[in-house]
Amino acid sequence: MTPPISRFPVPDLADLPEDLRTRILAVQEKAGFVPNVFLALAHRPDECRAFFDYHDALMLRPSGLSKGEKEMIVVATSGANRCLYCVVAHGAILRILEKNPLIADQIAVDHRKSDATPRQKAMLDMALRLCREPDAVDETDFARLHEHGFSDEDIWDIGAITAFFGLSNRMAHLLAMRPNDEFFLMGRVPRAPRP
Repeated sequence: MTPPISRFPVPDLADLPEDLRTRILAVQEKAGFVPNVFLALAHRPDECRAFFDYHDALMLRPSGLSKGEKEMIVVATSGANRCLYCVVAHGAILRILEKNPLIADQIAVDHRKSDATPRQKAMLDMALRLCREPDAVDETDFARLHEHGFSDEDIWDIGAITAFFGLSNRMAHLLAMRPNDEFFLMGRVPRAPRP
């Protein structure tokens, strides 16, 4: 028997408001399954909508950070927060985006020993500083990122993603949210180049 995906009640998809059901079915169509986070957070539909609207505003907007770099921030900070759900789910996305079966595990444990570039390591240094000791962030952190070519808007993105996933990690802990089994294997085997 599969363990529950949340310690709180999980609504049936058919019982959700139409807009949430439509959003979740679109994700299912693309991924081939419904990520448990959608169903777990749907326990409170208004908060679920707000969560995913802010998620999309951060993660899908054009930025000086690539989609892969945004996922690196999620994986590194979720590792620091010991959030199994986000490390596993976003680790899968990171492996796929970067076409690298090793990078997510490396970054979740110790980004400094990862295959990330020096620029990306500086980005993750900042994200983890904000995650672990937010009151210590100062102008020297900004200066170091500027040296690596990050703009102030990029730094906002680093901070906002770190902060948002701090909330996400804590909710995942509260709910005892279980990652979908599908996430564990996604992106583990490099894809053969297309002819």
